Formats: sequence, C-alpha cells, structure tokens
Amino acid sequence: MATELPSAMCLVNGHEMHFKRGGTGPPLVFVHGVLGTHEVWVELAAMLAEEHTVILPDLFGHGASSKHRGDYSLGAHAAALRDLITACGLDRVTMIGHSLGGGIALQFAYLFPERVDALVLVASGGLGREVNLLLRAPTLPGSELVLPLIANRWACRQGNTLSRGLRAVGIKGGPDVAQAWHGFESLGDAAHRRAFLATIRAVVGPEGQRLSAREILPQIAVPTLVVWGKRDRMIPISHALQAVELIPNARLEVLEKAGHFPHLDEPERFAELIREFTGGQVGKAQSRGA
Repeated sequence: MATELPSAMCLVNGHEMHFKRGGTGPPLVFVHGVLGTHEVWVELAAMLAEEHTVILPDLFGHGASSKHRGDYSLGAHAAALRDLITACGLDRVTMIGHSLGGGIALQFAYLFPERVDALVLVASGGLGREVNLLLRAPTLPGSELVLPLIANRWACRQGNTLSRGLRAVGIKGGPDVAQAWHGFESLGDAAHRRAFLATIRAVVGPEGQRLSAREILPQIAVPTLVVWGKRDRMIPISHALQAVELIPNARLEVLEKAGHFPHLDEPERFAELIREFTGGQVGKAQSRGA
C-alpha cells in the first residue's frame, strides 16, 4: 500500500487552499477538474512520488479549500496556483491538468511561462466549443434552484439508476460514473454549489465552452503531452487533434480503453507516459546546463 501524502493548508490571497505534498525530485503539480478534488490524483501521485515532488491542490471552491465568494475564472485559478507554488518554495514545475484543470494549466503556461518546464493536458477543457450536455446544463437560467433538488435526489438513488441517467447523455460506466456520483453528492452543500456555479459559468455556457485557448496555443513554447481517452464522451477527441496541430512542441497519446478519466481508467499506462515524458524533459534540461 502506498504511503499517504501529508496534507497542508496555504493562505492564498487571504483564503485557505488545501493541498497534499510528498516525494522528492522534479516537481509535478496535478490540477483536478470541475467538481473534483485532489483525490482523483492520489493513486497516480503515489506511483510517481519516488522520483518526483508531487503537489495535489484542491482548487478554490473544491474539496477542503475555501469556497469564498470571488473570482473563479481560469486566470484566477492559475494565479492562485502560482502563489501556492511560490509558497512551496518551487520555481519551475510540470503542470498536469485534467478537464477544467487542463484549461487552468494552459492559462498558467500562458500567463507564467517562466514557471513551467512542461505541460500535460488530460482530456483538457478550453480547446473548443463542444462539450457534453452534462457540463452545459448547470449554466442554464434557474439551475441554481434546480441543483439542490437534483443533488439530494441523486444522492439517495441506487448507483444503477444514476448510471442509466448518465448513459442518456453518453457517459459510460467505470470512473466516469463514479466521479459524476461524487461530484453531484457534493452539490448538496450550499457553499460548494455556489462555487461550482461560479466556476462552470466562467468557462461554459448553454451553447458550449465560452473560452477557447486556440489563439494562445501557438504561443505555448514548453514541451506538451496531450492525453485523451478514445471513449471520452464529455469532451470530444477532435479537440486534442486540433491542439497538437497548434502547439509547437506537442504530442498526443490516445488511451484506447479510457473515457474522460484516462488516469483512472489506465493508471499504470498513464504513469508510464508521465515518467517517459518528464524523464525526457529532465535530460534536455541537463544537456542545456552542461
């Protein structure tokens, strides 16, 4: 059994950000998606902690971090992560972001290029308009009144009933359903629900994603690994194909049996990809320093 990473709190702009940190070596920062927490990365981080410093934050509005009233835009999340990384005494990091976290990682690389060694985008948001109805529904007018009822009702249902509902919008079983279950359970809490709506409405509207990073992708100079599940029904794989065409130093890895959470569907393969990718970046850095 992997050793549990220790928890810590950091004061960022007067608000508490919860994170886990462990390991030694070149630092990796793992950024979860909307309605997620650091827990989505725990198994993977434990695999990599022997060769890397791993940092797993709960974004503001998520997990054990503050759910204050404020700015939940991609840029605000990126700035908060910069302050966390600085507080941890780190200079440059590899950013690994999933879904919403991928959009935040992209913003981080664009806004603070001097702080990034490499970038890993996992089923990333921010690369195109199209997203699943499940992500667009909370942006509709009146959803703040409906969400408490949905969250409480779903929390009381059996898992197979939830699975049938998710299949109706194209979401398959396995980690995709499990993570949707955990996420919707959390919306029973009013503060969490308010922060969720502020976050999702900052990046998604009824017609799809509001923001596209396509115009900044050619300016992402760091080595970039794009990882996607072939069975992803939340964000189409076409976004990944377009991204690797626009990012100068990018490559795409498609996990054939994975859905929207490839790091959960195929954790060993995903860890292998990260080791291979980050090992190559360390070698290049050492060559430049020689």
